[in-house]
Amino acid sequence: MIALPCRSLAMQPVTIYTTPTCGYCAAAKALLRQKGVTFTEIDATDPARRAEAMSRSGRRTVPQIWVGETHVGGFDDLSALDRAGRLDPLLAG
Repeated sequence: MIALPCRSLAMQPVTIYTTPTCGYCAAAKALLRQKGVTFTEIDATDPARRAEAMSRSGRRTVPQIWVGETHVGGFDDLSALDRAGRLDPLLAG
């Protein structure tokens, strides 16, 4: 038996604006963790961070998720990308 070295995939950075009590935020983070994706989480309960998220996304809801420079949207959008098989390629860049 030959042991092959593990191949690490370079992934795009993922940023997610969340609030602590948001069920959709928890679901988005769980989906990303299930896929082995590390992400930067920004607490949108801070008014300045909430304003930043709204300015970047044009949306008022959380979560708001970016993969690299691509705005994915919220959990429903993230989940739809995953079901369509388009999330992994986006993450890989």
